[in-house]
Amino acid sequence: MPGDLGWLAQLQEEVLDAQRPICDPHHHLWDRQSHSERYLLDELLADFGGHRVVSTVFVECAAMYRADGDEALRWVGETEFAQGVAAMSASGHYGEVRACAGIVSRADLTRGGDVARLLDAHIAASQTRFKGIRHASAWDPHPEIRRSHTAPPPGLLGDAAFRRGFAELEKRGLSFDAWLYHHQIPELTALARAFPNVTIVLDHFGGPLGIGPYAGKRAEIFAQWKKDVDELARCENVAAKLGGLLMAVNGWGHEDRAKPPGSAEIAEATRPWYAHAIERFGARRCMFESNFPMDRVSCSYQVLWNSFKRIAAGCSESEKNALFHDTAVRAYRLAA
Repeated sequence: MPGDLGWLAQLQEEVLDAQRPICDPHHHLWDRQSHSERYLLDELLADFGGHRVVSTVFVECAAMYRADGDEALRWVGETEFAQGVAAMSASGHYGEVRACAGIVSRADLTRGGDVARLLDAHIAASQTRFKGIRHASAWDPHPEIRRSHTAPPPGLLGDAAFRRGFAELEKRGLSFDAWLYHHQIPELTALARAFPNVTIVLDHFGGPLGIGPYAGKRAEIFAQWKKDVDELARCENVAAKLGGLLMAVNGWGHEDRAKPPGSAEIAEATRPWYAHAIERFGARRCMFESNFPMDRVSCSYQVLWNSFKRIAAGCSESEKNALFHDTAVRAYRLAA
C-alpha cells in the first residue's frame, strides 16, 4: 500500500487557501484482500486533510473486475464499482464532496469488435458518470522499469488495431487518458493529431522516469521533455494533468527519508515542471491531480495540495479556478 501513514503523520501543515473548491481528477480506489490493501471512500475522505474537495474523477486501477460472465465485458465491473461509490457520495452522507463524479475505466482498444460492445456496456453501467477510457501504454525496454498493468507492447499508440478501437471513442464522445513514459510523448502527439476531435488527457506529466538507467539524468530528461511537451501542447484537443510526479518511479527518493518533505520543499523541487506545462498548455488545459494513493509514497494529500497552492500562488484568480477545478470539470464533462 503506497505511503506509510505513521511516517506521513510526522509532518502536519496548516491547509493553505482552505476554502478553494477542488476537483481532483485522478485517484484510485481498491480493496485487494490478498494483499491486505484497502483504499475505498473512507480512506480517500480521510486523506483530504482539510482541503475542500468538492468532486473527484476515479481512474481505472484493476479494481473489482467481474468474476463471471462474458470475458470481453469483465472490466465493466470496475465501472459498476465506481458507480456504487459515486451513489454513496451523492447521498450527501459524506459531506459536500461528490466522489467519482467522473469515471475513467479500462478497455483494450486493440480488440476489434469487442471494443464497441465493451464501451457500450461501460456506458450502460454508468450513463451519467462514465466519461472515458485509459488504456495504459507505459513501456520501456529496460528491465528495471515496470511496464503498465495492461502489458502494452512498444509502439501501442501507433498500432493500426489500437487506432481502430480508438475511433470508437470518438463515435461515443468519450475521452482518453494517456499513461506513458516521457520518451513516448511523441507517440501521443501523433495520436492526438490523427484524432483531433477526441479529448486526450496526458496523465502525470507524461511519466518522467528517474530510476534505473534514468537515475541522475533529471536535467537531461527535463530538457527533452520540454521539447516534446511543446509539440504536444500544439494539439488543442490535449489537456494535461499536473501531478503524479512523486511516485517511486520518478526517482525523488522521498520514501527513503527519515521524515517526509513539506509542501515548500516539494513546490521548490517540482516547480519547473509545473511552470512549463502551464506556460505551454495554458491554465484552461491544465488540472492539478492527486494520483492518490500512488503519490502518497512521498507525502500526504494535505502536503501535496499545499504544494500545488504554493506553485499557483502567482496565478490570477481565473487561472487558479481553472487549475484547481474548472479545467477538470470541463474536460470530463462533469455535472455542475
